[in-house]
Amino acid sequence: MTKRYYFYIRYIPAHADFELLAGRCIHQMHMFMVNNPQVMNRIGVSFPSWGESSVGQTIAFVAEDKDMMIGLSFQPYFSLMTKEGIFEIFNVCEVPENLGEVRFIRNQTIEKNFLGSKKRRIKRSIARAELSGGEQPLPVAVEERVVDHFHRVPISSGSSGQDYILFTQKEFAEERTARSFNSYGLATNEERRGTVPDLRF
Repeated sequence: MTKRYYFYIRYIPAHADFELLAGRCIHQMHMFMVNNPQVMNRIGVSFPSWGESSVGQTIAFVAEDKDMMIGLSFQPYFSLMTKEGIFEIFNVCEVPENLGEVRFIRNQTIEKNFLGSKKRRIKRSIARAELSGGEQPLPVAVEERVVDHFHRVPISSGSSGQDYILFTQKEFAEERTARSFNSYGLATNEERRGTVPDLRF
């Protein structure tokens, strides 16, 4: 099977907002892919110190192309944060053969459990009813939904400037799945099912 390469970043301040820093790192990776379309959807994100209380003090990026990983690791934002003493960046290394596989999934259905999302859906339903000239039933909220453990990673869209949340979950995988990630380096519930090595630092 094709070799994979990774590098990781450790956030130095012990009491930093790890989710916020993760979101900023993911944003940099997203912009790197936008500016280099040949690498789009080929970089996966891993959280090697993921835990119950946070995504952890490290983030890793994984791809089959070593040069791609080196290019990403030299992004100006990462260099600046290293110079400021916020990040410690580790060299690009080959992924060991004997690691298990995991998925870090962006689960957008979680957002539907929150009040703001419910209000937006009701507002859209009312607007559709007004446009069609008839009455449409309002969406019924299903409150019995059970959601597995997740973390909220805040991120800003480079194109729209909007702030939003990546609701992220960890899932263990039986085997390695070909690279297939969204533009934030995460798997999804259905279409993008790429896995990353179960790195632990």
